[in-house]
Amino acid sequence: MGLPRGPTTLEPVKEFVVYTGLRILLFVASLGVVLGIWVPLAGEANLLWAFVIALVVSGVGSYFLLNGPREALAQRVDARARAATSRFEEMRAKEDQD
Repeated sequence: MGLPRGPTTLEPVKEFVVYTGLRILLFVASLGVVLGIWVPLAGEANLLWAFVIALVVSGVGSYFLLNGPREALAQRVDARARAATSRFEEMRAKEDQD
């Protein structure tokens, strides 16, 4: 018995996984840069402020750096919403005929 061919289980959420993974990676990299600068300069770092600064930096960075993956995610969401709306309209039309 062979494995089924066709789309994988993660295919419908691929863009979401990619975008979310890149956002997490960008946040971790930003936190590393913030701590890498802060600790040598001050000798110690306030972790709460380091997380807040890294969150802001990664948020601004993702706006510019992750435009492509964000657009792919938005297109996937839009396509799925259109398909769901179409199915709903078809079911409603069938119901009206009965």
